[in-house]
Amino acid sequence: METSPPPTGGARSRNRRGQGERLRAEIVDAALALLDELADDQALSMRAVARHVGIAATSVYLHFADRDALVLAALERCQHDLLRAAEAAEDDAGDDPVARLRARTMLQGTWAYEHAGLYKVLHESAVNRSSEIPFRRRLGDGTTLAVRRCMDAGRAPAGDAAEVALDLRSAVHGAVSLRLNIPDHPWPPLAEQVDRFLTRLVGVEL
Repeated sequence: METSPPPTGGARSRNRRGQGERLRAEIVDAALALLDELADDQALSMRAVARHVGIAATSVYLHFADRDALVLAALERCQHDLLRAAEAAEDDAGDDPVARLRARTMLQGTWAYEHAGLYKVLHESAVNRSSEIPFRRRLGDGTTLAVRRCMDAGRAPAGDAAEVALDLRSAVHGAVSLRLNIPDHPWPPLAEQVDRFLTRLVGVEL
């Protein structure tokens, strides 16, 4: 873990209202871009983030005590953005609960292809491993709610929605991870596998 640099001489002038928040957001944006490129949070450095933003490294430390704090903030933003995208995909699918569940599931699968590095960090970073991090549960809770809606509408057999959602998420994660790690294999279209997961694991009819 990187440690904070020693204080530099001279007092730093206070940011104008809103500037500090904007700079913090730019730092997080830079960390996300680099994490997607590196696919390894341990390879990220505060100096590299500073260079990406065009600021001194000391400015990064004013917002984040160390690399782990920055990585955690970046992953929280990533999860938030992914959650909003999944909800938007559901909304675009209309009112049918099965179509909404399918759209949500496909969005998460296709997002992994577009952000393979971030996907790897999300699932492999030690910083993101604690079950006490609230934002880690939000995507899973959203899938559980989507499955429960299918059950409540009579479109899927009644059961433990959280357990079914976990099986579905595990299957999709496995399918995506295999594709990313063995890209030369003649994989079937992801949509076909997702449809099989939905029919076999959730019990819906498509």
